[in-house]
Amino acid sequence: MQLGDLFDLSLIGRRDRVALEHDAPDGIRTLTFGELDARANRMAHALVARGLSRGDRLCVHLANRVDFLDLFLACVRMGVIFVPVNVLYREREIAHITADADPTLSITSAEHLALFPGAAVADVDAMAAEAAGQTAERVRLTIDGDEPLALVYTSGTTGRSKGAVLTHNNFAANTVNLVSCWRITSDDRYLAVLPLFHVHGLGNGVCSWLLSGCRMRLAERFEAGRAASLFEAFQPTLFFGVPTIYVRLLELSADAARRIGERARLFVSGSAPLPAHVHDAFRERFGHTILERYGMSETLMLISNPYEGERRAGTVGFPLPGVSVRLAGPDGVLPEGEIAQVLVRGPNVFAEYWRNPEATAAAFEGGWFRTGDLAERSDDGYYTLRGRASDLIISGGFNIYPREIEELLLEQPGVREAAVVGVPDERRGEVPVAYIVTDATLNAEVLRDACARSLASFKVPRGFVQVSALPRNALGKVQKRFLPPWSAT
Repeated sequence: MQLGDLFDLSLIGRRDRVALEHDAPDGIRTLTFGELDARANRMAHALVARGLSRGDRLCVHLANRVDFLDLFLACVRMGVIFVPVNVLYREREIAHITADADPTLSITSAEHLALFPGAAVADVDAMAAEAAGQTAERVRLTIDGDEPLALVYTSGTTGRSKGAVLTHNNFAANTVNLVSCWRITSDDRYLAVLPLFHVHGLGNGVCSWLLSGCRMRLAERFEAGRAASLFEAFQPTLFFGVPTIYVRLLELSADAARRIGERARLFVSGSAPLPAHVHDAFRERFGHTILERYGMSETLMLISNPYEGERRAGTVGFPLPGVSVRLAGPDGVLPEGEIAQVLVRGPNVFAEYWRNPEATAAAFEGGWFRTGDLAERSDDGYYTLRGRASDLIISGGFNIYPREIEELLLEQPGVREAAVVGVPDERRGEVPVAYIVTDATLNAEVLRDACARSLASFKVPRGFVQVSALPRNALGKVQKRFLPPWSAT
């Protein structure tokens, strides 16, 4: 059974049910699953008229809107490789992706056409008009599950972004897992605020919505000032967010939080570590324990706290069905309680890096994908992430894991955000330095004393730098390479 057949459980089987609510110039509009099906068919015929066929790449540079869904579903049916592009990217970043992916066509909004100089690019509104004039006759190719469906470019934390080839089977396995393990049903109401160009919003949110047949409210983005009214109007039972969103939701009034919590069933967090104090504060105010999970662009979802059972703060839970995980150091698999790199394999793991055999070979070890993430496993099987292997600080021969220091700093009064990096040091090789976002003036001595009371001396940051905000990508993940330089003098 193809991925498109899973979606047809709703697009055909629930064709008369309202599938989607979205913003329109004249207010909120709704579409049934049957109407979405027809739109996808028309878009597929429009893409064929533009010269696209199986195996071609289609770059889509759009904010959340219905046309994004039309294009994704058309690619699922046509065997065209969908290339979502971060809508915040500009010409240099886009030029790298288009040069690497070599798309037959790129689609963006009118105001962003200039970001694609010299490329075959179409205005999304013009494309929608072309699709409206096409037949709604169903498009269905026989597609092998191992064929590429999406080419997802990583955030490029260690250099230029690479294109991860995700297959139809990758999306299918991930979707079935989430709908099953998180008990997503047609009775749910899913509020979608995450960007669809990212696997969190697309591979988790959109695909789970299409398989389960629940009702989705699509917002262009999360807006803190609009959050209370959006939750009140739609009354979602299901919400996927990132830690920065949950921090902003804690700013809502106690009454608003209580009403949201009374109607909700499940809140999920991912894409960046959720601080334990946010986890606890959300449970107190909203009456819900956030379910934290772990995934990557290259793998979709890997590990999740249980729906039933303990959702342990600070951990990401257990491997999902069919996913194998091991922690491996230089000499092999490590026992519980030790920190090592996470290696994974399973039907959710990507096929390769696009046209990059060297990077692909470096990423796999005996069939296991090297995630680059560090973790430890408790005696009862819960995994806790401990940062990126590339973030590891080696100071005087001792290993320092930045997340351990960051978690301690976040417990200190007034500290809103913290990031720890290693900086060169003549004697020790590297030393840790902390970048702090606070509610008041930074008191470095107070923070230094707090670290000295709880950490070994070599882990105590040598410097504390106050910044107005930590640099983050569109999903809220801290981009440490963009932090300002630090000097001991």
